[in-house]
Amino acid sequence: MHMSDALLSPTVGLTMCAVSAGALAVSAARVQRSQLTRQKLPMMAVGGAFVFAAQMINFTIPGTGSSGHIGGGILLATLLGGGPALLALAAVLVVQCLFFADGGLLALGCNIFNMGVLPCLVVYPLVVRPLLCRGLTPRRLSAAALLGAVLGLQLGAFGVVLETQLSGITALPFGTFAALMQPIHLAIGLGEGLVTAGVLCFVARVQPEVLESTQQARPMEKTASVKKIAVLLLCLTAAVAGGLSLFASQNPDGLEWAVQAVAGSTELEAEGAVQEGAAALQEKTALMPDYDYADGEGNGTSTAGVVGSALTFTLAGGVGLALAAAKKRRAKQRAAEQG
Repeated sequence: MHMSDALLSPTVGLTMCAVSAGALAVSAARVQRSQLTRQKLPMMAVGGAFVFAAQMINFTIPGTGSSGHIGGGILLATLLGGGPALLALAAVLVVQCLFFADGGLLALGCNIFNMGVLPCLVVYPLVVRPLLCRGLTPRRLSAAALLGAVLGLQLGAFGVVLETQLSGITALPFGTFAALMQPIHLAIGLGEGLVTAGVLCFVARVQPEVLESTQQARPMEKTASVKKIAVLLLCLTAAVAGGLSLFASQNPDGLEWAVQAVAGSTELEAEGAVQEGAAALQEKTALMPDYDYADGEGNGTSTAGVVGSALTFTLAGGVGLALAAAKKRRAKQRAAEQG
């Protein structure tokens, strides 16, 4: 569901960049206050890397000729909390945009909003967390994961349609486009929900304190550890990025499929000085466009998966470390002022 610049006017694109930047600033402030603990710091980096790798696995939607991949917002929010999850997911989307040209540079704000802000700061606190605060049974975890993933993708898909309509630069009628986007992302959401439920049920069995502390908005017990979960997610990340990504479906994803059904092509031309400037800048930063080597023969998928996961791990972990350090400095300053 990564939007391209061809769908957006500069006004809508830049406005959504400002909206997403504001959401990230609010999330960072929340993390500094209470949401990030030392025990969970590794999960921000590991979770981001895992979602990057998992997004490379497009699964086929039977009978449609389309495919989809997980968004990861509900999974990360349930593990970390909404604020840290949004920051980690933003790291995923920034790496995808700048280094792999996945999603337009002008569209980055829209993509962060649709795939990050809506699931992490809207669906998770209003739907998922209230369900899980009543108990972390496998049934509740599965129901919350499925409902959260479906609602998150439905809102995100409608966001794509609305942003495209407000831009008014493509021949994609609102009703027709929405009628294609919503059902296909319902199917994709069910697939994401199953993956999310499986991961959360495993975490609940291995280290339930990770989920309990997040849902209750409190620090983890000092005796609790995320080491086992972090190591497993790192192993899964390596396996998915370096191997399983080779078997991803080649069908267009839900957004590309809907655009093709309406416009006759998945590739729309981005017209305008702003779009062309953004494309030129992205061309300079993209090390492996479309997750491949320069020859474009499809031999670079594994390398792109490993490199992208490592970059995401570094960026998300670096953001977490910086915020934790800022939180520590503020605590020292407050203690000095009181002393």
